[in-house]
Amino acid sequence: VSKQVLGQVLRELQPLCTAEQQFIEKFFQLSQDATELQVLEVSVRTMSSPVPLVKEPTTWLLSEIFSCLEPELRGFLEVCSKVHPFSCLQVLVTLNDSIFEMLGSSSTLRSSFLNTVLGNMRFLAKSRFNKCIETLCKEIEEAKMPSKMKDRILPSVSLFEEFVNFSEEVFRTARQRGDLHEAHLRLASSVFSSINSLSSANLKVNTDMVMMENFHHIHCFLCQKKIHCLEDKKREAKQKYSEHMEKYVKYLGQPLEKLNHFFEGVKARVAQGVKEEEVSFQLAYSKQELRKVIEKYPGKEVKGALETLYRKIHKDLSPEENLLPVVWHTMEQEFIHQYQEFEDLIQHCYAGSGIAMDFTMEELLSYFNSITLST
Repeated sequence: VSKQVLGQVLRELQPLCTAEQQFIEKFFQLSQDATELQVLEVSVRTMSSPVPLVKEPTTWLLSEIFSCLEPELRGFLEVCSKVHPFSCLQVLVTLNDSIFEMLGSSSTLRSSFLNTVLGNMRFLAKSRFNKCIETLCKEIEEAKMPSKMKDRILPSVSLFEEFVNFSEEVFRTARQRGDLHEAHLRLASSVFSSINSLSSANLKVNTDMVMMENFHHIHCFLCQKKIHCLEDKKREAKQKYSEHMEKYVKYLGQPLEKLNHFFEGVKARVAQGVKEEEVSFQLAYSKQELRKVIEKYPGKEVKGALETLYRKIHKDLSPEENLLPVVWHTMEQEFIHQYQEFEDLIQHCYAGSGIAMDFTMEELLSYFNSITLST
């Protein structure tokens, strides 16, 4: 509504001021210097501070006739800021478009008075826009994290999405997007900081899981919006969610924990200089000890452990993010890598012993496949 009202006001102001200027110049035999108009045009285009009205006769007369114009426009901007927290975006876009349209029209008599008034209004709108972004960044960065985390997606992430959706709609046909690009980058950095701060939060759920889901949510959102200035942030979000997914998978534990512990010891001995073929002569890593550990993990037990793990992941993850297949696949790849490493160590350190895992790689893959298909 504020955009429509302001746009209507500006459309009616331009011919009114132009007609009044033409009358004054004709009646008093005055004219504006072309150099003065060029200076004013540059000032408006690169507005960084209010431009004082030049006390040239035509401009002075117009400022007297329309003395209430700037105060009324300022009052309107005040009302807009109270109606909606993001109304400053609509006001800024409307003023920008109106100024560029007026300066770019060769058929329109330009009014230095109106240029200056609108330039001052744009400066005010830009200040309110900057303050709005600063407030949003502070709100995002200082948001308190709920310990129970019923909703996995942080309020700061939702607020960022709300702003981006609103601003993209407002700036959809805007001629200038520089202000918005800068705001997007500032807000995105604040949101990333907000998510990263979870690492020191005292949550009742796994922190890496929550961070993974939030970075994944932002990555999907940015893929959908396709905003050029946020391409680097989109890539960073993907990298972050992948990193925290790996940490979450490690947190879930290893169904072959004792085997893993045994072979970690074997690798440590080799790293210390023990020859591979001599590892089995170490009492703690003898063939007999290895057989004992392998016996603890028959195929049936491993499949049961994997089913329990799958149920835990299913319970942990929020269904909205649909990350269960991705996490489960990552877990499968980690498990396969671990199995291959165990087989490789057995082949090199226990060659000719006839020792082998109780289940084959094909059986392991069938465990994962059956668990996936049964859910």
